[in-house]
Amino acid sequence: MKQLVLALLLGFSLSACAQSNGGATAAAAKPDADVPSADLGKIADGSPEARAREAVQSLGEGVRIESIGPAPLPGFRQVVAGGTVLYVSDDGKYLFQGGLVDVAKRQDMSEAAMAQVRKGILASLPEADRIVFAPKGTPRHTVVVLTDIECGYCRKFHSEIDRYNALGIRVEYLAFPRAGLGSDDYRKMVAVWCAPDRRKALTDAKNDRPVALGACPRTPVDMQYRAGLRMGLEGTPMILALDGRMVGGYLPPERLAQRLDALDAP
Repeated sequence: MKQLVLALLLGFSLSACAQSNGGATAAAAKPDADVPSADLGKIADGSPEARAREAVQSLGEGVRIESIGPAPLPGFRQVVAGGTVLYVSDDGKYLFQGGLVDVAKRQDMSEAAMAQVRKGILASLPEADRIVFAPKGTPRHTVVVLTDIECGYCRKFHSEIDRYNALGIRVEYLAFPRAGLGSDDYRKMVAVWCAPDRRKALTDAKNDRPVALGACPRTPVDMQYRAGLRMGLEGTPMILALDGRMVGGYLPPERLAQRLDALDAP
């Protein structure tokens, strides 16, 4: 159990194919100082929150805690750390990972907690650093898509970008080089995000056309990659609503539109 939780907290994917749609798995990364985590400095010594923090941090160095608060389950604190949700007993002795469902409401409480964390992280990532493909006029929906230039389903999604736009879906891409920071995949994505025409460069890269790396004093790829891990990314593409709710992996244009309509329904 400790090895399972620790692996998740440190950002490792535990399977070779983390999504049923064939998405690519994530590599590990160090915490990113460019993206602030929750302010946990006001936790009182000896409180249930302090004991929960100590319990999670005892799992290993490098564990990044996003939030600690009351859990829907009496006698437990809810902790979001390393892209996963943990529940720690108020005495700090017991811990379990995710999977908490409100039977009456038929709601995944763990996913609801992650959605709140994702919303905050997305809000911290500048829109100017995203590669945007927007429909004409006012969009019906906006999604944030963590993408890689190599994975097959990322390429399939992008090959249909005109159709998504025609259905009124605005797509805001964030970079997630699945091979990890410093990889060849990463360097290609840096070239895309540093290109004068990012939209063209992304399309070229996804079609195996070379993109030259020019002068680039700053790239958001590192920050977006680490943000993806913090948001619980297990495979690419990862499609999110702006409020942090998980939409899924690859979905054909019409199915994505239907899914977004359902999410927005009262």
